[in-house]
Parts: sequence; structure tokens; C-alpha cells
Amino acid sequence: MTSIQQLHRSAISALNQGQLETAHQYLVKLLNASPDYADGYFLLGVINLQVGQLKKAIKLLEKALELHSSDEYRAQLTKCYALQGELTLARQTAEQTSPAALTRALDADTFGVALSHVGLHEDALAFFRQALKLTQSNAQYYYNFGVSAKFVGLFDDAEQAFEQALALDKDHHRAHFALSDLKKASAEHNHLTRLQSAFERANTPESQLHLGHALAKEYQDLGEFDSAYHALKQGKAALHSARPFGHPSNDALFERIQALSSASTVDPKAGHSSREPIFVLGMPRSGTTLVERILSSHSDVMSAGELQDFGISVKRLAQTTSQTVLDPLTLEQAYQRDPHQLGLTYLNATRVVTGSHAHFVDKLPFNFFYVDLIRRALPNAKIICLMRDPMDTCIGNFRQLFTINNPYYAYSLDLMDTARFYSRFYDLMQHWKQLHGEQFYMMQYESLVDNPEQEIAKLLDYCDLPWQDSCMHFHLNDAPVSTASKVQVREPLNRRAIGRWKRFAPHTDAAQQYLRQHGVLS
Repeated sequence: MTSIQQLHRSAISALNQGQLETAHQYLVKLLNASPDYADGYFLLGVINLQVGQLKKAIKLLEKALELHSSDEYRAQLTKCYALQGELTLARQTAEQTSPAALTRALDADTFGVALSHVGLHEDALAFFRQALKLTQSNAQYYYNFGVSAKFVGLFDDAEQAFEQALALDKDHHRAHFALSDLKKASAEHNHLTRLQSAFERANTPESQLHLGHALAKEYQDLGEFDSAYHALKQGKAALHSARPFGHPSNDALFERIQALSSASTVDPKAGHSSREPIFVLGMPRSGTTLVERILSSHSDVMSAGELQDFGISVKRLAQTTSQTVLDPLTLEQAYQRDPHQLGLTYLNATRVVTGSHAHFVDKLPFNFFYVDLIRRALPNAKIICLMRDPMDTCIGNFRQLFTINNPYYAYSLDLMDTARFYSRFYDLMQHWKQLHGEQFYMMQYESLVDNPEQEIAKLLDYCDLPWQDSCMHFHLNDAPVSTASKVQVREPLNRRAIGRWKRFAPHTDAAQQYLRQHGVLS
């Protein structure tokens, strides 16, 4: 065995044992001795990916692929692009590989996970199917397939996949939650006994969170709302203790946004002139998916999903080195950048999804942080903010299992944290309305439900779109839905969700009092 081969084998051994620094040292020696050794760059890329150095990982994996074409390399590079928010590059890289040609289930699953991460669930399904064709013994592969199947409306396929995941791993907490979330439980058909047993075995904050939410969902379906609330509290407790919400930094961010936007004015001539984007934003669980669905049922509008591209474009132009996408320093730098360039950067980033449609909907709820920058960068874009009853919104967020690694959602681990966050959101939306007037369209969820034809007509008029009956029949739209509302938006409008918070009323006194004190509730 040559010294190069020995270094390579030693690096792999160290990497498999989690000894990243040792593996890194072996690989540096290897590449110094053999600069064109493709797998050396690949393994260094994997190490950088594991420690969160995405930019370095991407450069190393790109170098590895230059030297040697490999499905494994391409899969990991696609994953990095997806994690970086580079949707265009993720899809383009994945498209270089035929799912049916893959011979390793792990590579097929990695491609699928990367594509589903950026909302390309139809594309992801082909890779997941190949992974399951190659092996039927991996619970995670069945779960991953089920998630994308659920998003595109293949509910029976999703249910079978989640059950198969649990047959292979009875404590797969994500599969437990996904099954509970898929259908309404009944007295005759529920998973409560199985879930209780799994919760008693759960020994990590993440598993407790998922199983607590699963129990709460089924208790709610059965009308047992006290049990549902206590399941949520119990399920969230460990993670909330480990990751308390940072109110001081959050408050500082809201205050800086208001200060920066108040200090300067929007010049409509300075931004990009495109009329394509329609931003639908607001608190999660406030009706943003419903409005997106209504708009995308119009022949001139397509849904682009929850795009991360505006925030990432702000970060890219600001060129700040902080680990977070959104922070006061990044905002300060962004206000000093060319607004036209920001608009162009955003549009270019979205192009792989939006194509050449006359209009597209970007419905990332947290774009509400960027309203003023959107107005500067894209003065002709439409901005629609959904407002919903504050208590329904707060309870809806507390009940929702959000992505646990996304710092945006950390407030939802505690009802009081949620109320405080909502209060800051509410104040910022009043600020945007005062600052931008009719250019910032505020829409009340309850009014839409009670007077759909009238409210949809006003919405289309604001968006400069002619009336089309299809917008009234949005529930017949069979396009994929990648949000928590994926089941609800396939139904006609109804009032079932209005006043839902009252079922949890005995547990909401402190939240109500806080919102009253801060002028949100009368």
C-alpha cells in the first residue's frame, strides 16, 4: 500500500470515528503529496459540511467534481447548495444525475433530501423512490419519501411510508408526528396508546417535542383540549429549557428595523422595475398559504413557495460575516447598498422556480422583516400582509411544530414567548402601514373567510389582476403545498379555525393580559 493510500484510509477511519481534526490533518498531508486526489477534496468538503462551513464545503466539493465525476460527490454538493439556499444550483446539480442510474441508496436519499429542503418535492420523489428500490430496511428513507408524498398530495402513499418507517423503528419520532398530522383522529382510529408508550421512552428534547405535538394533535381531534395543552407543554419543556428565546436580541432587531426604515425614504426610480413578485407575508398560521393558493389559482400567477431568496440576497449584498441571515449589522449594511442590485439579485435567485410567468407569489411569512427593503429594491412588487385574530394566531403558533433548527421559530416553544413576539410583529406591521400606506396591503383573515368574493375581488384589484372564477375555487388547485396548511387549503373556505383559541382559553390568561397591556387586544 502506498503512502497516499494509507493517508486516505487513515482519514476515512478517523472521519468514521468522529475525529474530524485528525481526519483533516491526514487529508491535508494527502493533498500536499497528491494535489489532484479527488477524494481528498471530497472528504475535506464533508468535514467542512459537518462543522457548518458551507462555503468552504462547496468549494472543496466543486473541486472534487472537477477532478472526478461521482454521484456521491454530486449528491453532497447538491445538499450543500440546498442548505446554502442556492436553489438554482441545487436543482441544476441534481439534474445531472438520473435517479434510476444511482446504485447507492444513500446517494439517492441525499439528492431527495436536498431537493425537498428547497421545496422541490416532485423532483425529490423520484430520488426517494430509487432509494427505496435499492433498500427496504432504512426507516429514514421511508420517512423522507412520506414527507414529500404528503406535500404533493399523495396522502395514502405518505401514510404507508410512515407506517413502514415505524415498523422498522418504533421510536422514529418524526414518523409518529407525521402520521398524527396526516389525518384526523377519531375515537375508533387513533394512535394515542402507541404515542404514549413512545413518549415514555423518549429521552431527547427533539423526540419529546415531536411526540408531544403528535399527542396534542390527536387529543385536539378528540376534543380533549386540556390534555392537548398539557401534551404541548410537556413536549416543549426540555427544548425550551435548552434554548430559551432571546428576547433582548429580538427586541433590538425589531427596534433597529424601525429606526433604519424611518431614517430614509423610498425612491421608486432607484429599485428594479419588475412587476413579477407578489409577496404574501405575516405571522405563520395567519392565512398566508390560503392567500397564496387563491392568487396562484389565477392564470397569470404561479406559486414559488416559501423562498428564502430575499433574505439571502440581503445578506449576500451586505457582506457581513455574522452567522445569522438577519441581524442589525446586516440590515445597516443593506441600507447602504444599491437597491436595484438587491432587486436584481433576488430576481436572479428565484428564476429557477419562477421561470417566465407574469407574476409569482413568494409567501415566506418572515419576509415581514424586510418590507421596507422590498419596497426599495422592488418598488413595483405587491406586498400583502395577513392579519388574524391575535389569540388565534398565538395559539396557532404554539400548537404548530415548526422546523426546530430555525431560530425564527424559537418563540413558539412557549405561549408567553409567542405573545411577546406577536406584540413586536403587530407594532412593526402598524409601522409599515404608516410608512408605506396603500403600497402595503393588510388583509384580515376573518374578513376573507366571511366575505370571500368581496375580499378576493379587492385582493385581485390591488394586484392589478383581472377577476377569474378559478380564484374562488382555489381548493381545486392541485399544485403541491409545502407548509403546515397543506391539508386545509384543499378544502373550501370555512370558519372552523376562527375562534379556535377559545378551546384553550383556561391556559391563556397570562398571554391575553400581556397583549392587552401592549395595545394588541382591546
